[in-house]
This record gives sequence, C-alpha cells and structure tokens, in this order.
Amino acid sequence: MEENKNQEVVEETVEETTQAEETVDAENADAENVEAEAVETEAEAGDKVEVEEAAEPTKEKSKLFKKKKDPKDEKIEELSDKLLRQMAEFDNFRKRTEKEKSAMYEIGAKDIIEKLLPVVDNFERGFSTVTEEDKEDAFVTGMEMVYKQLMTMLETVGVKPIEAVGQEFNPDLHNAVMHVEDETVGDNIIVEEFQKGYTYRDSVVRYSMVKVAN
Repeated sequence: MEENKNQEVVEETVEETTQAEETVDAENADAENVEAEAVETEAEAGDKVEVEEAAEPTKEKSKLFKKKKDPKDEKIEELSDKLLRQMAEFDNFRKRTEKEKSAMYEIGAKDIIEKLLPVVDNFERGFSTVTEEDKEDAFVTGMEMVYKQLMTMLETVGVKPIEAVGQEFNPDLHNAVMHVEDETVGDNIIVEEFQKGYTYRDSVVRYSMVKVAN
C-alpha cells in the first residue's frame, strides 16, 4: 500500500513538472512573438521616418527653388508677354486697315466708273448714227480714237463689258425689261440689248438691260 502511494506521488509530481514546463515554454513563445512584433514595428517605424526624412529635403529644395526665382526673370517674362500681345494686336490692326482701305478703294473706283459709263454710252450712240460716208471724216475718226483710248483705260483697271445677245439670261448679270415670243431661238435666250452692262473686278457695276425670248 505504501509503495502504491509513493508511486502515485511520483506520477503526480512528474505530471505537474511536465505541465509547468509546457506553461513556461508557452510563455516563452508568447514573449518571443511579442518581441518579434515589437522589432518589426520598430523597423517599419524606422523605415517610415527615413522615407519622411528623405522626402522633407526634396520638398524643402522645391520650396527654396521656387523662392529663389529672380525678380528680373519675372519682369522679363512679363515684358515679353506684353510685347507679343502688342505685336499680335498691331498685326490684326494692319490687316483690318488694309482690308478697309481696299474696300474704300473699290467703292471709290466703282463710283468713278459709274460716272464714266454714261460718257461711253453717248460715244456709242453717236457712232450708231454715223453713216458709211461720214466714217472717213476727221472729226469722227478723232472721236473714235478718244473712245478707244477710254475703253482701253477702263479695261486696264478691270472694267469689262457683259456679254448679252445670244447668251442665256443670267439674273446675276442681266436685267430683263422685255420678253418676246421667238421660235427661232431657245427659251430664256437674250435677243436684244438696250443698255450695255459692265463688271469691275468680277462685281457688277451696271446690269445689262435686255430683251429675253420665252
């Protein structure tokens, strides 16, 4: 009986020793884990601090670079920009002035041409009444020379007569004042011209007054 008790005591002691060792081992493992996590945390914190410290000089350098911009350079940029704007404005003004000048010249030229056309009409009416016998007369010859010189001058500046008789009626060039039934010509064909029309640089100065066949 006494031996059995001693054996039970030994077994209980061994079991308690084993449990104590397991408890110690578990506590040691927890302590190692805690220590490892602390080391990792310190390492991460150290890396973050190093990154922030590395970034700070860059920001500081950028700020210093911006602050170090020379006022003279800013003034030069300002004056250069102002000069470019003024040059652009002057170029626009020059183009606008040239366009207005050209328009004024064309308006003035048209006004003079319109005043000269009645003179041309009178020459042509006078020549239509000259007989074959009178064509050799010195006065008629002189008037014909003046007429040709006037027409040459008008042609030189860009004045041209509008073709009418035998042409198809064009409302952009002709002014139909009469219509006639004529089976010998096609529809909408001009058969007679009452007053000659003229253009100046492709714009109509005076429309042709014509008779049109239906």
